[in-house]
Amino acid sequence: MSLPRNHVLKTLSPEDFALLLPSMHHVQLDLKAQLEVPYQPIEHVYFPEAGIASVVAAMTGGRQSEVGIIGYDGMTGVAVILGQDSSPNETYIQVAGNGWCLPVENLRSEVAKSQSLRESLLRYAHAFLVQSSRTALVNGHSKIEERLARWLLMVHDRTEGNKIQLTHEFLATMLGARRPGVTTALQMLEYRGLVHARRGEITIVDRAGMKKLTHGAYGDEEQRHFGPASARPASA
Repeated sequence: MSLPRNHVLKTLSPEDFALLLPSMHHVQLDLKAQLEVPYQPIEHVYFPEAGIASVVAAMTGGRQSEVGIIGYDGMTGVAVILGQDSSPNETYIQVAGNGWCLPVENLRSEVAKSQSLRESLLRYAHAFLVQSSRTALVNGHSKIEERLARWLLMVHDRTEGNKIQLTHEFLATMLGARRPGVTTALQMLEYRGLVHARRGEITIVDRAGMKKLTHGAYGDEEQRHFGPASARPASA
């Protein structure tokens, strides 16, 4: 196979990548495909090469909020890396794409053989936890338009091109906000010339302006693990 486009796989040593390769297979990641079910055993981990997966936490009463996003920069199954069988969160595809799938039993078997593989995966787990903690901080202290701008920038980092296929309802779930508030925030971004919004699609127009609008909510932490958007993989 050609070199993987997934950052986690790409940064493994050749020896560690060779350990995983025989057990991996390439899959399509369809919109809304459920990759992890809350409190259910995780059977596979996924390494996206294109598309976006959302990690979503839920409260009693159905309230939901996204606590992490995974694109070509990462992998699902952080709970597995940390020695757990399941997660309280749901993980599903929010932007369709493709990637590599690996059975958890095979991952555990190979990690047991290689300390360097384990350390590489733990580095990613740490990066994901930093992202989640940053999201919690921003959600607690930033205005909704700042949160929306940060979230769109993070999705833009992990997708190809400037168009993002998303609905206002989906954005509300991701931000843990009411739909009217998200609609108003999106209109504000459009009024400032930062994005162009149409039904089910948002186009990033002024990335630098979006970053400035976040007032520090989007910063080095969002890109330290995998580099800036300019380093995104080219289309296959």
